[in-house]
Amino acid sequence: MKVCVVGAGSIGGLLAARLSKSGCEVSAIARGPHLTAIQEGGLRYRGSDLDFVAHIRASDKPADLGPHDFVILTVKAPSLPEIAPTLAPLCHAGTSIVSAMNGIPWWFSQSLPAPLKGRSLRSVDPDDTLSDAFPQDPVLGCVVHAGSSVPEPGLIDHSAGDHFIVGSSNRTASPEAAILADALTRSGLTGVTSDDIHGEIWMKLIGNMGMGPISALTGATLAGIARDMDVRPIAAAMMQEAMNVGEVLGLPMTMGVEARIDLGAELGEFKPSILQDLERGRPMEIDALVTVVAELGEIACVPTPTINTLLALLRGRARLAGLY
Repeated sequence: MKVCVVGAGSIGGLLAARLSKSGCEVSAIARGPHLTAIQEGGLRYRGSDLDFVAHIRASDKPADLGPHDFVILTVKAPSLPEIAPTLAPLCHAGTSIVSAMNGIPWWFSQSLPAPLKGRSLRSVDPDDTLSDAFPQDPVLGCVVHAGSSVPEPGLIDHSAGDHFIVGSSNRTASPEAAILADALTRSGLTGVTSDDIHGEIWMKLIGNMGMGPISALTGATLAGIARDMDVRPIAAAMMQEAMNVGEVLGLPMTMGVEARIDLGAELGEFKPSILQDLERGRPMEIDALVTVVAELGEIACVPTPTINTLLALLRGRARLAGLY
């Protein structure tokens, strides 16, 4: 089984290292000092009970790596439109594209009922760049419940979680999803399949969207947001507005907002990725995490005043830092 991970950062590097150790033939698209470190000394994985070096092929040029059975996209959402048109050399006729990124993916509307069905979401794919670059139908979605970081080039520090949910964009059982989930499980992670990957993506998004912007604006951790009597109600209001949107669009939630906040707080004094990006001067995933929910609210004719306010403040903060 040949797998290429596009973006060998915190999550991509975790996947590349574990899949390689379990016997998959793994390649990775990386860049800069991280790429140099992988090429010269391998990709080092460090977890609570495991420390090893995975020797994988790595390049910043997809043509160097050739076609694969699975191409797993783990880059930050703002980077994907630029890199997507260059990835064709990684694919053959049977390649499965896997989006394992934060937020709403470009293919999200394909199998949902009206009023979303068949619509292109301008906040995540304004020029149809991604739809054109990835014509495969169906594609696979992967929801990541794990935490890791890249403390130095070539090193992946896996700190929390190992749960990966894989499902097809057509919302049916998928042999390819089962193959990838089995490979993840054999690697020592927990891979499971779902025939409602849209619901899994929405469930994670509501937490990221409801707490991430507040964290970026205040510097608070997830646990800090949950216990702050002034801030927690704002997170709850954002989540409730998103849930109202989901109800209209065929994405119902079985978990209430207070339980969703508590679930996020279980990660403790954890900084969500959007705050980490702000602190490290990296482009922020505002559109895939927040703008898209405001857009979906417009489509569903559901008001999202709290989301819109936080979105405006978040954009202003990101523009001030030159990250949006």
